[in-house]
Amino acid sequence: MLVTLSGLPGSGTSTVARPAAAALGIEHLDGGTAFRAFAAEEGLSLAEFAQRAEVDPTIDQALDRRLADRIAAGDVLVESRLAGWWAHRGDHAGLRVWIDCDERERARRVGSRDGHDLADALATNRSREASERARYLEYYGIDLTDLTIYDLVLDSTSTGPDELVDRIVAAARGNARAAR
Repeated sequence: MLVTLSGLPGSGTSTVARPAAAALGIEHLDGGTAFRAFAAEEGLSLAEFAQRAEVDPTIDQALDRRLADRIAAGDVLVESRLAGWWAHRGDHAGLRVWIDCDERERARRVGSRDGHDLADALATNRSREASERARYLEYYGIDLTDLTIYDLVLDSTSTGPDELVDRIVAAARGNARAAR
């Protein structure tokens, strides 16, 4: 079984990924953990590695290849911004999920988590999203706003994590009616 879970910062992917993977009895792999492992392999702190990645596109590309390879192996829920795209481009059978959320609610969540006020979190999210969108377009020709490749698009603005997990699990098990 393969499930990919993607969304913008603050959308709730991290909140629902682990319980969804556990309910499905598959491994959970998040892109952030993979990035941290890659930094450790290079003998760099996370901050040092992130700074290097900002100017060295081969780091993002190598990480994305690792995630694409793990997606190809299956029996995993992969949580990353581009996971659905790697499954789509690799023509891998599985469920591709995007979690959407209102921009202000995402900023509220990120700000609450990181100790920033709403205005700062909103600005940070916008900057990060613009940077990622430009990099993904440049590196891969992927437009993050194109949700047509996803089997299931959920909105976490007012839908709680338990219901999102239930919908993902139902869809992964093939019960499309229960997923809606």
